[in-house]
Amino acid sequence: MNLLAIVWAQAMRRPLQTVLSLVLLALGVATLVFVLLAQTQLARQVTRDAQGIDLVVGAKGSPLQLILAAVYHVDVPTGNVPLAAVDKLRANRYVAQAIPLALGDNHRGFRIVGSEPALIEHYGGRLVAGALWRDRMQAVLGATVARETGLAVGARFFGTHGLATGGAVHEDAEYRVAGVLAPTGTVLDRLILTDLKSVWFVHEGEANDPEERKVLEAEREVTALLVRYATPLAAALLPRQVNAEPALMAAVPANELARLFAVVGVGVDTMRAFGGILMGAALLALFVALMNALEERRYDLAIMRLLGASRARVAALLLVEAWLLAATALAVGFALGLLAVHLVGAWLAQARSFGLTPFAWTPELALVVAAALATATIAALVPAWRASRMDVHATLAQG
Repeated sequence: MNLLAIVWAQAMRRPLQTVLSLVLLALGVATLVFVLLAQTQLARQVTRDAQGIDLVVGAKGSPLQLILAAVYHVDVPTGNVPLAAVDKLRANRYVAQAIPLALGDNHRGFRIVGSEPALIEHYGGRLVAGALWRDRMQAVLGATVARETGLAVGARFFGTHGLATGGAVHEDAEYRVAGVLAPTGTVLDRLILTDLKSVWFVHEGEANDPEERKVLEAEREVTALLVRYATPLAAALLPRQVNAEPALMAAVPANELARLFAVVGVGVDTMRAFGGILMGAALLALFVALMNALEERRYDLAIMRLLGASRARVAALLLVEAWLLAATALAVGFALGLLAVHLVGAWLAQARSFGLTPFAWTPELALVVAAALATATIAALVPAWRASRMDVHATLAQG
């Protein structure tokens, strides 16, 4: 306790230098904590949501946009494709499975997705209440949707036109909640799932005339299809076959994600470098502060040596001071980094996008702790060594 008390008193003798070193080291720690947590969680979610999807088929446009809209549900689709494309693709010998998706509406920001039960099976969905839809205008809620909206089995709601809040409400087409899914940790948690017929009914209305009904059925479309290959050869041939169709485009999630990570990776590396620069600046500031403190306390340290303090104890004063500062910076930096993750996660949740939580530990955070302690130790080594090698008699004579 005496050693800590001395260290604390000495640190408070130079409050500006102490605060500068603390702020630089804390900001470096906060930056690295935020980058590591955000990158790890988002990369895990992106990889998990695309798992098992070999190809996405949709309208012509941007392949990355199609992937973001059909797999991750964070962008607008490139358009729609004729319903006939579903049967044609399923008849292709290179296709093991094709899951259609029909988008266009939302409820309180959560997308209403017309599809088939195969989509739930693909993500390992499991009902915790109710059952799957058996008719049109019945819906199954993802776990996040049920939690955020408060809807339960038997509840009724209306869809809003468009994929974001603020559109026109379809007041003549009421959905009834048929079931609620258990959390899966995938994109399924934030979707409202229903039959394809529900989406068509909402936008077509009830046509009583048989001829009009035939016309509407002939013009039906879907937004995209999630495809799983039947053979390894399909990876080379099927995308070419799809892209040869005038109304269709094939997007390979693996390829588009590689391009996305290449672009995003530049920003991540930049933030990591920024965090490293801050920690380097903290090392320099702490080194200067300790060297100045050594010069200011030479006489005090000589008196301690004269009273019986060993060389190791004198050196320990500077080392403990640096470690105490590092521990404080770690506490402040982790608090700031976790707060940043929480704020970004809240913003993503409000946007009905990816999930981000400050309570997801990653082993790489231990490296941040080690880096902060190493920075403090390196900064204190030279001052501590000089303090331990001090000539007591010469110092007292000068004093």
